[in-house]
Amino acid sequence: MKKILALVLAALMMLSATLVFASCDTPSTTDNKGAAPSASEESASDEADGTDGEKQVLKMATNAYFPPYEYYEGDKIVGIDAEIAAAIAEKLGMELVIEDMAFDSILTAVENGSVDFGMAGMTVNPDRLKSVNFTISYAKGVQVVIVKEDSPITTVDDLFADGATYKVGVQTGTTGDSYSSSDFGDARVSRYVSGNEAVAALLRGDVDCVIIDNQPAKSYVANNEGTKILATSYADEDYAICVSKTNEALLEKLDTAIYALIEDGTIAGIVAKYIKE
Repeated sequence: MKKILALVLAALMMLSATLVFASCDTPSTTDNKGAAPSASEESASDEADGTDGEKQVLKMATNAYFPPYEYYEGDKIVGIDAEIAAAIAEKLGMELVIEDMAFDSILTAVENGSVDFGMAGMTVNPDRLKSVNFTISYAKGVQVVIVKEDSPITTVDDLFADGATYKVGVQTGTTGDSYSSSDFGDARVSRYVSGNEAVAALLRGDVDCVIIDNQPAKSYVANNEGTKILATSYADEDYAICVSKTNEALLEKLDTAIYALIEDGTIAGIVAKYIKE
């Protein structure tokens, strides 16, 4: 009996050892079901979803003193550009972050890569194209002239009249700055950090007029009694987004998103929300 029991115990020990060694065997290379993803598969997943499954951040530079395109509502930047940028980011599956800065710092920020793109009621012109690329246009802009109600300047032509010496106020780095500097020379142009400061200079009598985009001009006139916009426009222009010349991939994505948002009426709806014709 003891001999039989010993044989049974020996058999059980051999079976146990066999199972242990079997469990340590390498899984068959012909069946990958349930296998962990390879490093390349993990990186592809991260690239699609962002690091650790989070959305990638899309950084936008703007100057938030250009209503109704961008302005502060409390501590939040809102407006036409802010909403269009948010719609673009949603199309791209990314998270939008807006950074407020001086207008003439936007191109530099885009060039050095501290932001992904610039969007601030910005017009395409030859000087800017030397340093950045631009998307297709997403909106139209008109440059106008703000004057005091009793101003001797009654039309834009008065600024170009022979012997005219009217001082012009502009926001630094804007197309109003570029156009007026070219048309009247630096001696007649005074530059300010924001449109607000330019209009304040007009009210003080430091300048005779302010050249700025039509939409913010309406806001400034509505909030500053004794001012008006001349009936004739100073210049017509197209607004677009600026992108680094080294980031062709982003430029293509933005163009595709803008085109889709124009086609489905999203951009027109956003503009209509802020601009009542």
